[in-house]
Order: sequence, then structure tokens, then C-alpha cells
Amino acid sequence: MKPKVQIVYASLTGNTQEIADYLAACFAKSDVQIELNECQQVEAAEFLNADICVVCTYTYGSAGDLPDEIEDFFVDLGELNLKGKVYGVLGSGDSYYGYFCKSTEDFDIQFQTTGAIRGAEILKIESNPEEADKKLISSFADKLLKTWEKEILDRWKRNEK
Repeated sequence: MKPKVQIVYASLTGNTQEIADYLAACFAKSDVQIELNECQQVEAAEFLNADICVVCTYTYGSAGDLPDEIEDFFVDLGELNLKGKVYGVLGSGDSYYGYFCKSTEDFDIQFQTTGAIRGAEILKIESNPEEADKKLISSFADKLLKTWEKEILDRWKRNEK
């Protein structure tokens, strides 16, 4: 059984899209189905059809705001029941502005309300991904897959009893 990974991103400068693209390439090395979509091209309900749900976003402005284009997605995400799904959140930011990558934290909290399982710690990247960041992104993908595999195994064991 191969998992379906849904990656949704918001990108203003291209940095976050580059991160999302690289993450998709990392997942492509494994035997998974991947959907990669810009946040305005997909509904949050698409996560219901995925095993691993990922949001990759930037943080807007010095107040640490969610990007305007992902606000509706954020609200709709909070209305979903994603129990049994694995999620991860990552994004880009600029530490100069304070509230560094705060939108990733906001999405992490929102995912928690859905009942989904955090598969990896939030990954925050300064601006565009450098080589060291790419290693972290690859590790992030691996952790999400391992968490999903563990969840499937745990479910199977519970059903055997």
C-alpha cells in the first residue's frame, strides 16, 4: 500500500514554492502518490483523500500574518476531521521581521484541531532553501513517511486483537 501525499503551498517570492517543489521531489524517491497544489487551486477538503497532508507557507509582514491567499484554506482546514491522517508543516520566512515563520505555527495548531497526527516537527527555513536546508527537507519527508508507516502498522495490530 502506498500513501497519497497532498502538499499545499502559498508562495509570494517563490521561496516557499521552491521548498514545496523540493519536498515533492523527496517524496518522489519513495513509492508514493504526490499531489502538489498552490493553495488557491485546491480545497482543504482534498486532505480527506490523502494519507499525508502537508502545508508549506510563508509568513506575511512584521506582525506574523497568514498570507491572504491561504486564509480561506486555513479556516476550511479547521472544519475537517483528519483523524488517522499524518500532517506536517514547513515554510520560509525572514528572521529580520520577528514572528519568524509564525504561519507554520498557526497551521500546526489548526492541524491539531483536526485530529491529525503530527508526523514531523515544524520546519522553518530562512528565505530560499540552501543545501543544508534541503537535507532538512529530505529528513522531514522521511519522518512523515515513517510516522505514516507506524500509524498503519499500529492500526493493523489493533485490528488483529
